[in-house]
Amino acid sequence: MPRLRMLVLATAIALGASVSATAATSAAGTVNPFFSASTLPFQAPPFDKIKDSDYQPAIDEGIRRQLAEIGKIADNPEPATFENTYVAMEKSGVMLNRELLVFGAVAGANTDDALQKVQQFEAPRLAALSDAMYLNDKLFQRVKKVYDERGTLKLDPESQRLVEVVYKKFVHHGAELSAADKAKLKTLNKEESTLGTLFTNKLLAATKKAALVVDDKAQLAGLSDAEIAAAAQAAKDRGLTGKWVLTLQNTTQQPELQELTDRATRKALYEASWNRAEHGDANDTRKTIERLAQLRAEQAALIGFPNYAAWKLEDQMAKTPATAIHFMQQLVPAATARARAEAADIQAQIDQDQAALKQPSFKLQPWDWNFYAEQVRKAKYDLDENQIKPYFELNNVLQNGVFYAANQLYGLTFKERHDIPVYQPDVRVFEVFDHNGKSLALFYCDYYKRDNKGGGAWMDNLVTQSKLMGTKPVIYNVANFAKPAPGQPALLSFDDVITMFHEFGHALHGMFADEQYPTLSGTNTARDFVEFPSQFNEHWASDPKVFAHYAKNYKTGAPMPAALVEKMKKAGNFNKGYDMTELVAAAMLDMNWHTLGANAPLQNADQFETASLKKDHLDLSYVPPRYRSSYFQHIWGNGYAAGYYAYLWTEMLADDGFQWFKDHGGLTRANGDRFRAMVLSRGNTEDLAKMYRDWRGANPNIEPMLINRGLQQAPKK
Repeated sequence: MPRLRMLVLATAIALGASVSATAATSAAGTVNPFFSASTLPFQAPPFDKIKDSDYQPAIDEGIRRQLAEIGKIADNPEPATFENTYVAMEKSGVMLNRELLVFGAVAGANTDDALQKVQQFEAPRLAALSDAMYLNDKLFQRVKKVYDERGTLKLDPESQRLVEVVYKKFVHHGAELSAADKAKLKTLNKEESTLGTLFTNKLLAATKKAALVVDDKAQLAGLSDAEIAAAAQAAKDRGLTGKWVLTLQNTTQQPELQELTDRATRKALYEASWNRAEHGDANDTRKTIERLAQLRAEQAALIGFPNYAAWKLEDQMAKTPATAIHFMQQLVPAATARARAEAADIQAQIDQDQAALKQPSFKLQPWDWNFYAEQVRKAKYDLDENQIKPYFELNNVLQNGVFYAANQLYGLTFKERHDIPVYQPDVRVFEVFDHNGKSLALFYCDYYKRDNKGGGAWMDNLVTQSKLMGTKPVIYNVANFAKPAPGQPALLSFDDVITMFHEFGHALHGMFADEQYPTLSGTNTARDFVEFPSQFNEHWASDPKVFAHYAKNYKTGAPMPAALVEKMKKAGNFNKGYDMTELVAAAMLDMNWHTLGANAPLQNADQFETASLKKDHLDLSYVPPRYRSSYFQHIWGNGYAAGYYAYLWTEMLADDGFQWFKDHGGLTRANGDRFRAMVLSRGNTEDLAKMYRDWRGANPNIEPMLINRGLQQAPKK
């Protein structure tokens, strides 16, 4: 997913603590690298020169500079025009945006105590900057004047779109409120920003603390030697000798639950994940999210909406919570029915295994699902995950899978750069060349899990593409794959492979950006559209031509045997009832939190979650939501509030869109170039529903999604 960018604009107001340009040099006399544009290729960040102590002075100076720039726009005595208002705003805040993109990357993927303190200090100030722009009446009147006259200005289509997007954003943020209500909204916005940052930092600490420490190697039975070695290394990294550590990823289920044979260890690992942020200590997030949900409802009410979801979906493809909820409700019966059938198969496997051991059977629990589902898969399809992993070595998947598909579709080539500094030694940098040999972008990838890295996987920019600003895209992907012990290969599950293709789909959306204005560039689109290119790109991981190019044994180079490939295909929709149910459960939880009205009482997080799952018929005891409320980083800290449904919505777009490719010859340059020209390069330069319809030739259809996910039979031909 793309991270919510920390871009802000501001008007000339007194915010205190702003600093003068003398902050360009520190007390030690070193130059702050953010005070001027980088001289590296593509203006890539000079990470070898950036220190933690550089960020806060740079943010403060960036605020000061932008206040002056925006102040000139708001106070301009000349009549408002597109150039002196909209274009001038696009050109403002260069330093602040440059610094915040870099800070967001490092704070998310390689944080420390100093960076977290900067986040907590600056979060309310950045919220105040946003308010200072959107709630400033003098500036809004200039924006509105150009908007009202847009039909007579003879603007090109992208400029016309900019006028519409920016004007609606002002209104959406409360520009038409009374002075008293603006003051109330500013207070709420400041608190929300503070709590969102607090949640993120609490969750990171809670997740690190909740890692399962194992004292006896026998408890890790079932894991491979490489995985056990990695767990031992993780313990050493924490200063623990003679122990093993299983660190947590951000989802409820953990990868090791599929392999661990010791049920007590599985239960301990699952409960460490499920309860990570609910220990009643300083890292407990429940009070934070309860207040976040309440104040978001209050924000929406001030703007004039019945709830936060209604406010946030106004400018999305779905438009209303009712549309998003109805869409998800269409998925619930088929998903849960299939999950129940899968559970019956798993329970039968448990009963069979326990009988063979002459042990009493037990009722299926969440920590049993992945382990016994793997046994069922082996029995049904004769497929073992450990048979597959040797064919998915990380670098080979990247070079001969992810990059190869991009070459076949779009003509891209990649060259690793070792002369570009990085923020952590595991990060790699590639220069991306277009089909004509011209340098197109820089691509950073940071794939290994660390204790100081946020959970999950994401994409964002280090530099945003803009013809107006003369900048080309610098993109990064982050994931949380288990880092192998020194000298061992990084072997991936097929789910990990899909994650790599997914995030690179976002990267392509950013790399192909060809916009004039930063506001409309690349992935700056609606949440329920931005996941479309990434989920679409997942399909190429299993395309026969692409798959054959990368699915090769890391020791011998031999391709995956045809029989094993066939087993994978047959097992392709295995466990899809579980997968869809856990995803819909999380998305409905998000929507329930954010359809609370402003008059609703402060909720009890655990009780609210239990009631919500029951109401939506998603309370299957053995299928917990993909994210529990207390560690749902997407909605409390990453900008997906009332927007997690977007993953499901864009699955519909992606599966329907891929059907177009299949109908038109699949993996061809002609198809790729058409998709690039009509979608991937267009950013937010036109209405997104129209953009999709013009490319696809029709509105999206849910049927391919239901068929691809195994929830509906394909029609007979």
